Amino acid sequence: MSYLILVRHGESGWNVDGRFGGWVDVPLTGKGIEESLLCAAEIEKIGLDLAFTSKLVRAQETLFLILSKQKKIGVFVHEAAGSEEDRAESGAEAGMDKKENQYSYPPKTEKNLIPIYSSEALNERYYGILQGRKKDKMKEKYGEEQILHWCRSYDEGPPEGESLKDIYRRAVPYFEREISPPLREGKNVIVCAHQNSLRALIKHIEGISNEDIRKVRLANARPVIYTLFGGGLVRENAEMDPSVKRDF
Repeated sequence: MSYLILVRHGESGWNVDGRFGGWVDVPLTGKGIEESLLCAAEIEKIGLDLAFTSKLVRAQETLFLILSKQKKIGVFVHEAAGSEEDRAESGAEAGMDKKENQYSYPPKTEKNLIPIYSSEALNERYYGILQGRKKDKMKEKYGEEQILHWCRSYDEGPPEGESLKDIYRRAVPYFEREISPPLREGKNVIVCAHQNSLRALIKHIEGISNEDIRKVRLANARPVIYTLFGGGLVRENAEMDPSVKRDF
């Protein structure tokens, strides 16, 4: 049996400030750090083998705090820098196999490490005209119902921004290509990302309809735990925290 753990990042500065964070790099608050450490303690007994996160610092900070309670050390696996031609030349000069990724974690200590992979496919929604704006001000300008529709709807997002459908199209193929295979090999995997990229994954995993996904909200740094059972992923813990329904 293997575990899949999905975690939204801890509270960020713009969660407190009431702004649409999206693709802007905003770090955790003190409360966000505490939330992440509580999450770490909650899943401490699940030995993690592999981790995935977005390119945004609030998700990466949360992940490293969670991994601090693990017996192994988390380390990023980076793609080799430069063009393919540059990498081939530098590899030849150093007498290395061209396929070897010298920017990866050292293979001799692999058993003591948790490889971390980051991808823009797991980034938060790009909010378009709402990006970085105060939520209250945008409600006044466009109306609360319109803001709710843009943020909760599957098919329609903010003008110049992404819908949940757009996020689904980038996050789910990445999940199937990179995250699902190690799960089926028996590895325990954590994905630390964002409200909307995780909603897209949950929609895919649980087969949630376009309408019902509007109701799914994730609390900061609260794990959603799945087990691989009978060829499918089954959610093990309770429903999402209803208190976060106010937060979009």
